[in-house]
Amino acid sequence: MSESTEKSRGQRLIEKLEYKSANAWEKIPVREKVFQFCDGYKAFLDKAKTEREYVKEAVLLAEKSGYENLDKIIAEELPLTTGDKIYRVVKNKAIVFAIIGKKPIENGTRMLGAHIDSPRLDLKQKPIFENTDMVFLKTHYYGGIKKYQWVTIPLSLHGVIIRKDGTSLEINIGESDDDPVFTITDLLPHLAKEQMEKKLGEAITGEGLNSLAGSIPYDDKDVKEKVKLNILSILHEKYDITEEDFLSAELELVPAFKAKDIGFDRSMIGSYGQDDRVSAYTSMMAIFHIDDPEYTSVCVLTDKEEIGSIGNTGAESRFLEDFLADLCYLTSKNYSDIVLRRCLNNSVMLSADVNAALDPNYEGTHDKLNAAYMGKGIAVLKYAGARGKAGASDAHAELFANVRKLFNENDVPWHSTELGAVDKGGGGTISRYVANLGVDVLDCGAPVLSMHSPFEVTSKVDVYSAYKGYKVFLKKYE
Repeated sequence: MSESTEKSRGQRLIEKLEYKSANAWEKIPVREKVFQFCDGYKAFLDKAKTEREYVKEAVLLAEKSGYENLDKIIAEELPLTTGDKIYRVVKNKAIVFAIIGKKPIENGTRMLGAHIDSPRLDLKQKPIFENTDMVFLKTHYYGGIKKYQWVTIPLSLHGVIIRKDGTSLEINIGESDDDPVFTITDLLPHLAKEQMEKKLGEAITGEGLNSLAGSIPYDDKDVKEKVKLNILSILHEKYDITEEDFLSAELELVPAFKAKDIGFDRSMIGSYGQDDRVSAYTSMMAIFHIDDPEYTSVCVLTDKEEIGSIGNTGAESRFLEDFLADLCYLTSKNYSDIVLRRCLNNSVMLSADVNAALDPNYEGTHDKLNAAYMGKGIAVLKYAGARGKAGASDAHAELFANVRKLFNENDVPWHSTELGAVDKGGGGTISRYVANLGVDVLDCGAPVLSMHSPFEVTSKVDVYSAYKGYKVFLKKYE
């Protein structure tokens, strides 16, 4: 080596001692695997825009992968043995999978946890009204959104209606090329002087997020609200529903566009709902792609995270604990509550949730030394929370060390992150609720740009790194 290219003692020392995250594309030897995996992910995003649709599609994939319904096994009084693959659907809005491991379940499990709900616009229970010969649908936004991002974009209507006779009707309008779509109007700039003088968060109001739904009147001069009657008539003729049936419905307006590649190099994905379906999908694929783990492997996909993880389908409920209790009962010869307690206290989870990627268009929102970056692999988050770590579970140093060692030894691209600068805000995940059960939990997931917007952006290499990291965790974490 020539003298001009030989590294100095200081250069060699800093390479040995300094922590520095790297571009993940340079660490993935076969990029075709990244693109192939992400093609499947994009296709799934287009099929599963709501939590109900996610569960429906997940069951199809699970059963193709050899998973059986746990409640059917219980009804038939069958035992569970090593290698068995099971799942449970919770209220059609959450789902949990497991593979029974070689070690006794009281030795603990290896869990992945994510959520499958996303910010959206829910229809109110009495949504239909007429004004100036147009019909609108009233909405109530779900989760944290910037309201101005939801106007003047095409929206599709998804959900379920329970008719007065108890029959169920699934709704999906706006996704097919020949479907109509819906939209929320906005003022033209010429007339928006007062609107544009308002603060950004006040220019569009929650009660103003009313979606256009029709404008042709019913042909009867004696009817007062002719356009509304025409819409109700169309709905009754096509779906056999009345206005009262909306009271027992769950209908969501979501962006009507599909997942798309972004960039000349197609290195990124733009889509609605990547928070947190990118984590849910990669976690689900990770457990589907392993067999015969040492420890029982679990993947739990919850609902309601965007509004606090409440309800009996959220992480704050007992459905995960009940699921594990059933596994303990069906795999233990002498089941008692202490078996479940030992299982929980010996379990480890990666809370699979996205992180806010640093956006160079918006300086000052992150501490750059501790920020999540696009293209640097899975973002490992020791703690989330807001400001003084409020709402964080704050993983133990020992757990972080074990995951760090595991990822390094198995060539998983990763970097250490926080969720924004200290006084700028923050957020939470399901980790604190699972940690309350005694489980050791660490947050990690793909960085996302434009989080909570109708069109979120991820890097394909981060998506693949998450899948690889989750799979290694289930297979090899001791």
